[in-house]
Parts: sequence; C-alpha cells; structure tokens
Amino acid sequence: MVDYKYETLLVERPAEGVLTITLNRPEQLNAVNAVMHAELPDALGRIAGDSAVRAVVLTGAGRAFNAGGDFDFTRRMMDDPVHRRRILLEAYDIVQKIVNLPQPIIAAVNGPAIGLGATLALFCDMAIAGQQAFLSDPHVPGMGVAAGDGGAVIWPLLIGHQRAKQYLLTGDRVDATTAAEIGLINMVVPDSELQKVSIDWAKRFASGPSLAVQYTKQMVNRHVNDAILKVLDASLAVEALCFVTEDAKEALTAWGEKRTPVFKGK
Repeated sequence: MVDYKYETLLVERPAEGVLTITLNRPEQLNAVNAVMHAELPDALGRIAGDSAVRAVVLTGAGRAFNAGGDFDFTRRMMDDPVHRRRILLEAYDIVQKIVNLPQPIIAAVNGPAIGLGATLALFCDMAIAGQQAFLSDPHVPGMGVAAGDGGAVIWPLLIGHQRAKQYLLTGDRVDATTAAEIGLINMVVPDSELQKVSIDWAKRFASGPSLAVQYTKQMVNRHVNDAILKVLDASLAVEALCFVTEDAKEALTAWGEKRTPVFKGK
C-alpha cells in the first residue's frame, strides 16, 4: 500500500477503495503556496498508480475549499521569472493529472473555491458543494491577469461561453445553489452532510466495475482533453504575460494595502 506524506496535503483512506485528499492549510483558507502547488501533481501521479484506490475525494480543511494562490506565491509570479515558468508548467500538470487520473475524483467543496480553487473543483469528475460554499475566478478583476490556470477551459464546457465570460470577466461569486442550477456543479447538500455524501458517492464508484468506470471516464474526458489542447497552453501564456503588466503590479499592491485596485489598462 502506498504511503502518502505531504506538508500541505492530508491523504487518508476512509473506506475500502476510497482515498481522500485534504488541502491542509486551514489558517490560510488552504491558499496555494509553492509547496502545495508542487505536492498536488506529485500526489495525483502516485494515486494514478495505486491499485488499492478506486475513487478519490478532494476537499479542504476547515472553512474553505481553497482560496487560490496566497500573497507570496502571487508576488513571486510577478518578480521571479524562474518561479513563474515552473509554476506555469506545474499548473498544466495539475490539470492534466486531474482529468487523466484513472480513478473518478469528486470535489467536496466545503467553502470558498476561488481562482485555482475553483479550477481544481470544476475539473473533478463530480463537484458537490455545501450550502455555504461559493465559486469564483477573480483572476481578471482581482489580479489584473488572464484566467489562465484552467478557468478559460472548464467554465465554458460546463455552463457555455456566454455565462463563462460573464463570470470570468467579472469574478462574481456563484453561490452553491446557483452553481447547481446552472450546471457548474452537480449538487448542493447541507454543510453537515457534505463529507458523508461525497464519500458515499466515492464508495459507489469504488464498488463498481473498475475498468468500465475508468474507461468511461477516459472517453468522456476526451472532450475535456480536446479543450485543454486547444486552450490551456495559450491561456497560461497570456496569464504569464499579464503578470508583468502595470495593472498586475497595481492589483498586488492593492491586495497588500487591502483596497480596490485602480486599473489603467497598461
């Protein structure tokens, strides 16, 4: 049996055939730092080869699913080209490994899922949210950068191009009930039942004919992989370009000063 030990991830086996990955920086609302960004693709790669795992649940510790990149992580994206290049390569790897993970993976969205957090949840095979959860991709209005880490791929696939542009260009929050109604997620359940419901779904997948489950996921995700091939490289590239603009620098300064950024289109 594979042993998983990580600094920012808690990996457990709550039931036979089921593995849970908990994003584990609760004091930071599970915001991504460089360590978590590297640990996620490593864990997903190891799970893919773990024959004891037949379904996976991805969730967050505490009151958030994932709040996107933290301040230092984002600052280094602007200041350090080596860090930026490595993170963009890892971002592609994370998306690919979620989509192409043999086992079905369920997002148990236990609170805010923001930016990369929304991307992680929406690329899973199912997304189940608690009543207090919401999703938002504030790359554009919050950071002055393109929605490059996967939002431009997955939001249009789930809710259509018009709605996707509405939410990606504004960063508006989508509460759990609305997200379920428009097809962004599968369902919303009471917060107190989220973990049980998500694990029950994972058990249902894990108890099925594993090859049929895996091959069906693989076939359906060919549509997703087509979109990844068309969009993800380009979206990551334009996000990287945006990180060196004056607007992005203003957004970071405003974040540090806890104020609304004033963009000038530069």
